[in-house]
Amino acid sequence: MAVLKRPPRDLRLDVLRGWMQVSIFVSHAFGTAFAWGIHAAWGVSDSSEQFVLLSGLVLGSVFSLKFARDGFGAAWRDIAMRAGRLWRMHLLVFFAFAAMVFAFELFTRLDGVVEAGGWCWLAEAPWFAIPGAMVGLYQPEFMGVLPLFVLFMLLLPGFVLLLGRFGTRALLLPWGLYAATQIFGLMPPALGGTYIAFDPLAWQVLFMTGAWLGWRALHGAAPLARPWWLVSLAVSVVLVGLWVKLSLHGFVPELPAWVLALTDKDVLAPLRLAHALSLAWLVSLIVPREAAWMHQPVPQAMAAIGRNSLQVFCLGLFLSWTVAALFRLFPADRLVLDLALIPAGIAVLIAFARWREGDRSVSYREATARSQ
Repeated sequence: MAVLKRPPRDLRLDVLRGWMQVSIFVSHAFGTAFAWGIHAAWGVSDSSEQFVLLSGLVLGSVFSLKFARDGFGAAWRDIAMRAGRLWRMHLLVFFAFAAMVFAFELFTRLDGVVEAGGWCWLAEAPWFAIPGAMVGLYQPEFMGVLPLFVLFMLLLPGFVLLLGRFGTRALLLPWGLYAATQIFGLMPPALGGTYIAFDPLAWQVLFMTGAWLGWRALHGAAPLARPWWLVSLAVSVVLVGLWVKLSLHGFVPELPAWVLALTDKDVLAPLRLAHALSLAWLVSLIVPREAAWMHQPVPQAMAAIGRNSLQVFCLGLFLSWTVAALFRLFPADRLVLDLALIPAGIAVLIAFARWREGDRSVSYREATARSQ
């Protein structure tokens, strides 16, 4: 197999991933007015879809590069180690999050958070709940994301082998499985009275499509064609998503239930998928790989978050849940809390990302040099 060249680092991805982490933090702080400022408020997809797509793109290229340089065994061991670290992170977050929720239930006036978050099974039957969490089928509130990525990482080597043998035709498998989930309602069973927040049989289509994009870029494929009619279609899908959201906000007439069903997040319904792909493609066309404004302080702060997105995401879960809990504990002071806690939370995420990099003034070029 020919030795492939490492693609140049894309500063745009770091900045966008950082902004999406901030958006996730804000969206999970239920009740904040800042939620009106993120793109999920004005479209039918959100940062979750973009992260799955980008993770597939990055990991697909990383695995393919390792495969080409060191062989399939080394590439498989590398991705297995990455998946193992992520699985351990999931368990750490699971137990720490459970401790936080139970502490709020015991020591504050915030009753019912254990039940509302789906944590009762852990208290009542931990000998079943813990194995359920370990295999990703017991998913209390916020616990459905990391198991999804672990599964996709373990499936990636097989898909890359298919790409090597069949090329773009390998996409027929993930897209066929996605179609089956929409037609037949396929979904793994959930345990402990919870539900599967992200149906992996549907969401895999984003990850594998991203892996295909990373694989083809690594192999020097020409950029995807962008005919005017396809750009127009993507813009139209984004505008439809805006109209649906305006309807949900009450700004335009209510839409039929069947239209809203096309935006369901759990099963990555067709309009939601189309919106996510259209938005990602349009942003890739509009936003340059690197520009002068990306080296300004705010974009650099977002880039630092983006380079440490997993750890920032985990910290953001705790911060956002705590903010939402404080809103409920002190409803009369919600406005003041909102104006104080959301900016403070974003500042904490930035500071944490800078600390993770070991240098509060770390630059993009320095981070790039470290990654080589």
